[in-house]
Amino acid sequence: MTHPPELSASAAPRSPPPLLGLSALLRAAFQDEDLTVHVPALMARAENEGDAYAMLDLALILQLRFQKESGLAVLGEALKIRQLFRIASAGDDALQLLVIKTPGDLMANTPLECLLDDAGITIDVLYAGAELPWPERLPPHDLVFVAISEADRHRPLLQQLATRLAHWPRPVLNLPQRIPRLSRDEAFRVLADVPGICMTATSRIGRQALQQLAADTAPPRELLPGIAFPLILRPLGSHAGTDLCRIDDAAGVDAYLQQVEAEEFFVANFIDYASADGLFRKFRVLQIDGRAFVCHMGVSAHWMVHYPYDEMKAHPARRQEEAAMMAGFDHDFAVRHRDALAAIHARFGLDYVGFDCAETRDGRLLIFELANALVIHGIDDPQQFPYKAAQMRKVFAAFRDLLRRKALPRS
Repeated sequence: MTHPPELSASAAPRSPPPLLGLSALLRAAFQDEDLTVHVPALMARAENEGDAYAMLDLALILQLRFQKESGLAVLGEALKIRQLFRIASAGDDALQLLVIKTPGDLMANTPLECLLDDAGITIDVLYAGAELPWPERLPPHDLVFVAISEADRHRPLLQQLATRLAHWPRPVLNLPQRIPRLSRDEAFRVLADVPGICMTATSRIGRQALQQLAADTAPPRELLPGIAFPLILRPLGSHAGTDLCRIDDAAGVDAYLQQVEAEEFFVANFIDYASADGLFRKFRVLQIDGRAFVCHMGVSAHWMVHYPYDEMKAHPARRQEEAAMMAGFDHDFAVRHRDALAAIHARFGLDYVGFDCAETRDGRLLIFELANALVIHGIDDPQQFPYKAAQMRKVFAAFRDLLRRKALPRS
């Protein structure tokens, strides 16, 4: 295989140091294993050998133990030593994937490691960022995957990557110029006129404007054009329900601001999507090259549905419903929302994207959030969720197939 100058076999180690990696550590954390048992050996490697691979694992362990700032500091030290990490090795004939990430927490990049366990693919991860110069040499690769998530702070880097990768000699998946459109406010504008899709108007609002609203004895009928009480507030950049709250009136805004210190927020209308039985059903759907796969369905008595959570574990009937939904997804949900799903793929043009959604009472697809860095995994308890493993194997197989189909034939 002939490589241009920037693709050099010497750029990545042929036999990199051992790496526990995100997938194994996330599984261990999910199963309440003691991650600290790994720390002494990793610390010794980091301190005595300057081993950046050990630092990478330490950074992940710290973040999984909710020590985010310490984890990011260790990651920063690792990146002073090297920007390129070989996280999986396979034979010479195996597919070679270059993943571009940026320094950040566990939501900063697509966690591809969870999709590619034992995939038989050589994976090199390059960290890029404002303080990380682009390497003169990169390892040979068959295609590139841009894993950097949508975030305001990532926009300059994504713009730079769009220029750098515009004429790249290998296929590039999840083109960087398309990722910013996933932001909550822009995604609403992208999908606002699609028949069959409901996505509430979303706007940005500063803390001062919210404080003025809370102090107003007669708040306006509409907080912002198209947005009125009850509404949903969350800080910019928050995920997984962090500081997400339903607000019913100006007094609720004041109470919220006393608890949350952020300076800028997303505000959106609250849409009651409860089913006829009063329960809320939320789906996580992944699109791989335009084909939709369901990754979970949560059923809850509360409008803010997380997964997995105590309600799903406590109610066998809800797990049975999720299992039936997965079994019939291709012939039921995916058919009902065929046009809406096709429009999402066409308008965002991403090879890999996920979204959390529900169904409105009139049958439309209610989109809560689109993202390219959702955690998609197969680590749920097989005793409680025995049907999940087969579904996730379908997802993982589809992703591997995407990589192989997109890669150019070697010469």
